[in-house]
Amino acid sequence: MPPLHEHSRRSLLLLPPAPSPPTYAALKAAYGSSISSVLKELARSPSRSQRATVLDIALPCDYVYGRQAVPRTALYSATQSLVAGLYKLICVTSAKESIDVEDSEGIDPRLLLVAYPRNGKLDQPAESQQPEGESQGPVIDIRTLARSQRSWETVYAVESEEGEQILKNFLAAGRADSEVRRVRGGIVQVSAKEMQSPSANASDDLKRHVSVALGGTFDHLHIGHKLLLTMFAFVLEPASTADESVERSLTIGITGDELLKNKKFAEFLESWHQRQQAVDGFLRSILDFGPANNGRITVEEKTEAGPNGHAVHVTLPSNLLLKYVEIWDPFGPTITDETLTALVISGETRSGGKAVNAKRAEREWAPLEIFEVDVLDAQEEEDGTTTRAKVDETFQSKLSSTELRRMQSEKFRTRSHV
Repeated sequence: MPPLHEHSRRSLLLLPPAPSPPTYAALKAAYGSSISSVLKELARSPSRSQRATVLDIALPCDYVYGRQAVPRTALYSATQSLVAGLYKLICVTSAKESIDVEDSEGIDPRLLLVAYPRNGKLDQPAESQQPEGESQGPVIDIRTLARSQRSWETVYAVESEEGEQILKNFLAAGRADSEVRRVRGGIVQVSAKEMQSPSANASDDLKRHVSVALGGTFDHLHIGHKLLLTMFAFVLEPASTADESVERSLTIGITGDELLKNKKFAEFLESWHQRQQAVDGFLRSILDFGPANNGRITVEEKTEAGPNGHAVHVTLPSNLLLKYVEIWDPFGPTITDETLTALVISGETRSGGKAVNAKRAEREWAPLEIFEVDVLDAQEEEDGTTTRAKVDETFQSKLSSTELRRMQSEKFRTRSHV
């Protein structure tokens, strides 16, 4: 997906608090009909422009609410399962309904993590003001979302008691003039042994990361990339728990153009700058919920001698630096920046994480803590058993940059013959 522009069409779906545990079957029962209804409505809307229609999906996470002191590492597994399951549901639904969620002319779904209590009772007064850092994601509260000044043409709410409560809290925070449409909800299941987050004391031995790395090609940004980038941002400690004197940074290694020239359908590969801007556009959309003032954000392009010398640095408020580095080998900044402490990878690149730490060991550097993200597939859970039911090849086409380039080539040929 290209970077988000202000004149792009944008809508918001407010989901009720997530089921627990967040199995795929539970997520499907809770959110399947709501997501299907909204995607179909947006896809057939006559007012759709040639740009992607952005769909922000607010996902309430009750186990994060009021637990800012708990290290993100303690909450990673639960959050990864939830985000992966919901992105999978979006992908499966769009495949079944033949809805475009991967093209620049389609629907662009983006999950926003909201710290929100299951009972909907907020324990802070509405007039309380948050410091600048608390307006940064990827985890925000419902009031920050409502006050973000984002222009949503439509706010979709789920027809249920919990759905009405979160809508009420959202509107009370400053969005009373929003156009609201209601969609059918599902059954949110919460087990008797509801997941409990570790206490701050029980998590004292867990490391807090303020310098996290990620690498990839990121050509034609798709749902798999969005899952990876969301969990990458989640690992980073929020400003409220980090030492103010320490710079918080997210380092994203993006493969250089020259290394990609032999890829299939290479003529439809996005340039490094296009890919960097797409990643930056997505990350900012889940990280920055502050006032719409460009002066708050600085962008600097750097070109220096040596490996990883070309980079774009984007500085967000609350001492957060996004480093986009052009890489020319499988390791990138992970073996040139000793300050990095964590690496986020997908399940299919597990060997790469081991190789990185082997290289760091050669330099007598501390190993990176590895955080893994699920590889999405069309496997579904039904009646408590796991079965492999391919929606069809459409599902995988939404998660493959090669397949997206192939579709671009077909569109180009079709338009050339018109």
